[in-house]
Amino acid sequence: MSETMNTRIVLASRPQGEPVPDNFRLEQHFIGLPGEGQVLLRNRYLSLDPYMRGRMNAGRSYAAPVEIGAVMDGGTVSEVLQSRHPDFRPGDLVLAHAGWQTHALVDGRTLKRKLDPAQLPLTTALGVYGMPGFTAYAGLHEIGKPQPGETLVVAAASGPVGATVGQIARLQGARAVGIAGGQAKRAYLEELGFDAALDHRAPDFAEQLRAACPDGIDIYFENVGGKVFDAVLPLLNDFARIPVCGLVAHYNDRQLPAGPDRLPLLMGQILSRHLSVRGFIQHDFISLYPQFLREMGAWLREKKIRWREDIVDGLENAPSALIGLLQGKNFGKLIVRL
Repeated sequence: MSETMNTRIVLASRPQGEPVPDNFRLEQHFIGLPGEGQVLLRNRYLSLDPYMRGRMNAGRSYAAPVEIGAVMDGGTVSEVLQSRHPDFRPGDLVLAHAGWQTHALVDGRTLKRKLDPAQLPLTTALGVYGMPGFTAYAGLHEIGKPQPGETLVVAAASGPVGATVGQIARLQGARAVGIAGGQAKRAYLEELGFDAALDHRAPDFAEQLRAACPDGIDIYFENVGGKVFDAVLPLLNDFARIPVCGLVAHYNDRQLPAGPDRLPLLMGQILSRHLSVRGFIQHDFISLYPQFLREMGAWLREKKIRWREDIVDGLENAPSALIGLLQGKNFGKLIVRL
């Protein structure tokens, strides 16, 4: 078979604050045939996630930055076109990490798992039954540790991580208070069964949060930072747990926020209230992945956990979709259909 034409989006320049379209570049090039152990993929769906903003920076983070001129990083649902790996054959559908491109030549050992569309929709492998769902599951299991009767608060609660966090917490007997932006997202949280749903844009948000948590907060699943954390901090109970999954309100910051140094206040609260604060990524707890697949698969089949997706068509629209994601414009798991 001949070489395959691939369309890809690469990082053209590093953002200075909020990303702009010029930070990305659309290219085309030919991909050769797979070598021994390799698989040629056609990517069908691309996941867009907040962590991608951090990968665009040159500084230290929990993962290496995307180099200038390199394909933007991202998880994909892909179809095997050609294979020289014994575990895969043409037509197989797989969960991969093939990036922002229509095709990819990968080592078959890097493919995460085969997918069966008869069991669950393919796109769930990029959301509730994939990295975001596992992030929620692992962060709660290892750090949040919800107990019956406790109060959990989660920011960005209408997103794929936050919505899953709240639903799992309720399955485990905790109260779930979700924070999102706008009436439509609040209504969605109520449909999911959250005990309370708050709009962080409300002028009296801090007062609403206090009223929704009359017994204080035992677990705060942090996805946002900013003024949401400011409202949460005074309400934390002794021995509260704070899994720090993301800080999307600060991803575009170029300098420290103005105002007095509040670090001593935070450290004082950690000390006096015996708080546990831990940053994590899902790979920290990868040994839980088989357990996650079993439990989440059962919950999804039994309709105990629901999900929502925000589908964008066309690879060329991925940059604007990611920019919108960082501004909170998406509603549900953001996926590009290629």
